[in-house]
Amino acid sequence: MKTAVVTGGSSGIGLASVEAFVKSGWQVFELSRREISLAGATHLRCDVSDEESVRTAFSEILKSAKPDLILNCAGFGISGAVEFTELTDAKRLFDVDFFGMVNVNRSAIASLRETGGRIINVSSVAAPVPIPFQTYYSAAKAAVSSYTMSLANELRPFGISVCAVLPGDIRTGFTAAREKQVTGDELYSGRISRSVSRMEKDEQGGMDPERIAKAILRIAKKKRVRPFYTVGFFYHLVTFLVKILPASAANRVIAMLYSK
Repeated sequence: MKTAVVTGGSSGIGLASVEAFVKSGWQVFELSRREISLAGATHLRCDVSDEESVRTAFSEILKSAKPDLILNCAGFGISGAVEFTELTDAKRLFDVDFFGMVNVNRSAIASLRETGGRIINVSSVAAPVPIPFQTYYSAAKAAVSSYTMSLANELRPFGISVCAVLPGDIRTGFTAAREKQVTGDELYSGRISRSVSRMEKDEQGGMDPERIAKAILRIAKKKRVRPFYTVGFFYHLVTFLVKILPASAANRVIAMLYSK
């Protein structure tokens, strides 16, 4: 039986992934701050932004298993104009969305060397397609993508593979949990609220998290992985266009969609 460690498994993509892996016969350890009960999985209360909390969780895991897979799903979003967003909020986002992933991977790498395991980081289409007024979330996910490529090269000689999944709009509780800041909206001619409203509408009309979880499970079972996986034809098209268009043209398209 293979073992997966999933962070942020109390909701959204993380929860759907826990359920998919359990159904597929994996032993699953789920790390999150909430006290929850997950059928077929072992929940460990853990704050991924706290190094000591992560080390304690992995000490418990290693008593009974060595992970074959680390799936980093933990994260949250904030929105608002950079001019008015408190840096403490931006740093807190990076502490969870980026450095939380780093903490987990650092604790897992030694045991993954023994299993020849895999790390899957959840990035976002917002990494290659930065969304205005969600600047810090986009920047954090871009950092996840860059980190993923670098780490893959570091760990390849040890038989550890690393990749990232870039979801687009997903219909989850992530939308309601987003920390919204509309300060300065009048100054910005209503563009802050319009941008976030457009994004939230797209999310609520987006894919079910179960679709992403199924994709993640397929990736976990592959013999070899490529650096990035984008789920859904539309999001493949969007990321492809951003790659081939001049940066100025791509940014104008993004502005038309999210910053009119």
